[in-house]
Amino acid sequence: MAEVSESASSFLVNELRRSRSAAGLSQEDLGKAINYSSSLVSAVENGQRPPTRDYLAGVDRALDTGGLFQRLLDNLVRTDQSPVWFRDWLVFEREATLVRWFDPSIVPGLLQTEDYARAIFAGSRLIDDEEVERRVVARLERQEVLRAPRPPHLLAIIDEGTLRRPVGSPETMAAQCEHLLRCADRSTIQINVVPAAAGAYAGLAGPFVISKGDEFEVAMMDTPWPVQVLHRRDAVDSLIKRWEAIRGEALPRMQSIGLIKEVLARWQT
Repeated sequence: MAEVSESASSFLVNELRRSRSAAGLSQEDLGKAINYSSSLVSAVENGQRPPTRDYLAGVDRALDTGGLFQRLLDNLVRTDQSPVWFRDWLVFEREATLVRWFDPSIVPGLLQTEDYARAIFAGSRLIDDEEVERRVVARLERQEVLRAPRPPHLLAIIDEGTLRRPVGSPETMAAQCEHLLRCADRSTIQINVVPAAAGAYAGLAGPFVISKGDEFEVAMMDTPWPVQVLHRRDAVDSLIKRWEAIRGEALPRMQSIGLIKEVLARWQT
């Protein structure tokens, strides 16, 4: 996979400038076409002002790009706003054909509802409301990978304690359990639950994710700290062994669904 030498934001700005020039338009011409001043066009192309969605929509119409720049905003710049160490992981997540995700304490991010995600972020009491909302939006955007034309096969293992731990209101937990059941009905998603009766098991060491694609298999310890994506074969193999040990403790698919339904009934009472 090729490395990107410039930031996504810089790439977008350079493409704006290149496309305008290729169309034979001056900054003043483009400004008139999209109802913006030439000084603002200049500021955007010099990186002094970030382009808004409305600005890019106007450029797409004026240059007849078919919505190219709005897609670049969605797919490149938002990725670029992620922590540096996390950007590579987002690429692997999008290109994966198989994702194995284990978490002993919370619902895996790709399966969280909006209210559950918000309660998780807000519950830390370490970030302000604006940052909470930014992270919720980013989490929901990541979930789009599951609705892609060719989504990865997601294997998720959850600890029973996660289902019973109150995160947000009882309504939030009930909705989260219902969402898990809907997800489990999809052919590309399998959810298994490790029952409380398992006691101590390999998963108590912490959460992790393994993404596998046509040309890669990488892993990440899913923690709040800026860890590196694990590429080394021995490191990935070690987590695969842990995954298999955890899967051995988990209930089969239908029993897992039955347990989720049982917990859902509790949250609905």
